[in-house]
Amino acid sequence: METNCLPKMDMSDNTTGCCPRFKPQGWDGRHLHFENKPFVRAKTRSLLHIPLNMGTVFARVQKHIEDAGAQDPEGYLVLSRDLSQSEAEHFFAVTGRVPGEEMREITGDFLTRVFEGPYRRARDWMHDMEVAAEAAGKTAGRIFMFYTTCPRCARAYGKNYVIGVAEVI
Repeated sequence: METNCLPKMDMSDNTTGCCPRFKPQGWDGRHLHFENKPFVRAKTRSLLHIPLNMGTVFARVQKHIEDAGAQDPEGYLVLSRDLSQSEAEHFFAVTGRVPGEEMREITGDFLTRVFEGPYRRARDWMHDMEVAAEAAGKTAGRIFMFYTTCPRCARAYGKNYVIGVAEVI
C-alpha cells in the first residue's frame, strides 16, 4: 500500500466543462494509507442534511486551490461528512499549502467502496461501510463520502458514483 496515493483519474474526459466523468475502476475495495496528507477543510451549512451553500463554498475553495497550484493533476478527492443536520465538513486533498483556507493533515488507514445511486442513499452506504470495515477485521472510525460529481454532471453522465471512505482502526 503506497502512502498518500489515490487511484489515477482521467481528468481530460470532461464533456460538461464542470466535473470530469468519473470512472470507478480502481476505487472499490481499495486500501488507502495517509500520512500527514494535506487537505483543505471547509464547512457548509445544511437544513436537515440538505446542503444550503455547498456550491459557493466548493467554488471558493476550488479557486483558492487552483490559484495556489495545489490541485493534483492526476485526480481529486473531497471527503465529506455531516457533523449535524445543520453542518457538514469537507476535506479537499491538495498537494501543498492553500493560502486563505484552513489546512489540515490526515493520517490513517482507510477502506473504500463504490456506490451508485441518489444521494438520499448515503445513510445506507454509511452502514455498508461499517459492515465492510468489520469484514476486514477492523472497526470503522470516521466515515466520509466522496461525491465524485455534482448533481448536474451526474445527470449529464447518467451515473452518480459515490465513494464511501471509512477510516479503519
